Amino acid sequence: MNEDTFKGYRGAALEVLKKFDAHVWSDAVIKTCEGAEFVGRILPRSITSDDKHIVVKLITGYNVGIASSKIVDIKSEGKKEAIYHVPEKEFPFDPKKPNVTLLGTGGTIASRLDYRTGAVIPAFSPGELYGSVPELADYCNLDTKKLYGVFSENMGPEQWIGLAKAIGEEIRNGVKGIVVGHGTDTLHHTAAVLSFMVQNPPVPIIMVGSQRSSDRPSSDAALNLMHAVKAAAESDIAEVMVCMFGPTSDSYGLLHRGTRVRKMHSSYRSTFRTIGDIPIAMIDRKEITPLRDDYKHRRYDRDATIIPTFDDRVAIVYYYPNMKPDIIDSLVDNGYKGIVIAGTGLGHMNKPLYPALKRANEKGVAVFMTVQTLWGYVQMYVYETGREMLQLGIVPLDNMLPEVAYMKLGWALGQTEDLDEVRKIMTTPVNGEITPREPSNGYLIYQGGVPEVEAFIAGNQK
Repeated sequence: MNEDTFKGYRGAALEVLKKFDAHVWSDAVIKTCEGAEFVGRILPRSITSDDKHIVVKLITGYNVGIASSKIVDIKSEGKKEAIYHVPEKEFPFDPKKPNVTLLGTGGTIASRLDYRTGAVIPAFSPGELYGSVPELADYCNLDTKKLYGVFSENMGPEQWIGLAKAIGEEIRNGVKGIVVGHGTDTLHHTAAVLSFMVQNPPVPIIMVGSQRSSDRPSSDAALNLMHAVKAAAESDIAEVMVCMFGPTSDSYGLLHRGTRVRKMHSSYRSTFRTIGDIPIAMIDRKEITPLRDDYKHRRYDRDATIIPTFDDRVAIVYYYPNMKPDIIDSLVDNGYKGIVIAGTGLGHMNKPLYPALKRANEKGVAVFMTVQTLWGYVQMYVYETGREMLQLGIVPLDNMLPEVAYMKLGWALGQTEDLDEVRKIMTTPVNGEITPREPSNGYLIYQGGVPEVEAFIAGNQK
């Protein structure tokens, strides 16, 4: 019997498959010693996976790993190997539709999983995307350019600068909108830095990703991509925005301003939310509904201010009780030129850190304060601690989010090391990273379990 029959299986799991004459890609009913029964198709194992489980794609579409030590019976019949390449069809061109460019950096938008290797196979060419999501042709003529193919945690200055330059080139070429495919983990970091590197664009620049890959029934990839392409093609909002699910259901997406958005849950599809403000717009497949009117409008020129600079000698320090001064000292000693602090309360740190902060200031390191509460403002004039830190040269950044401050500080130091100029850049709003007030509906965190919230959820859950 050829080893291809048991693709990727070895050890105990392989012995169980051989015992019951069960093969990869066969439809099977698997019973365990605990009385459980699983109905589905036996899948190959990733070459990096353990040898103790058999993986089945259930009839619901979800995958489950079953401990081989608990399997007491496998009845299998037939064999139908799934083809996990992405279908490709020629993307139709319509001269009446706007031209949109999708710039790829990585992520799982319109992808399939290779069960043998465990790798994600991306759909990226216009033909592949059209084969996966044919609805995209309803909105535009789509072109794609793969800039990078990295996990979002590996995005850095090289990629941010390259992306900003590529966006500038697409604007000069006259496209009507730009979509950036990106992994979700650091999508909000890139959205923030692009808001500084690409200023006053004449067209929408839409960042999009997916929380769940396209081979899962609950994937958000196709709908997010449709919403993002529609926004790029049709929206009047000419800013850097993040387009992702609004509620956990498939009802609509939201367009978030690039400097006020944050990923707030590790796995929910509705993980992105605007902090300290409200999103710019709602979007579904039929319409785009602005939620505010202070956005920058689409123009029909090809002008944008591209400032693609970044100095990576910058760090975020998340303050915690009993923090020791060597944390700050080590950054100074290692040549860092900027530090963003996520302080407690209104922007506080403990007194033992004062000498290290004073030394940082004397060494010409730019130090800025944000709040780790995320919502609310730095207010360093209220308590003695804050006033003392102001005297040490720490500059408050109002309600700028810590990650946004990090991205802006790297961008600022990429332009100048003059501390006065850096402070001026940091405290002068570019695109909503500092707002004059936080609206009452910009801070909503409901506490589950209490009667009034449970009643609200019961009446509004979809």
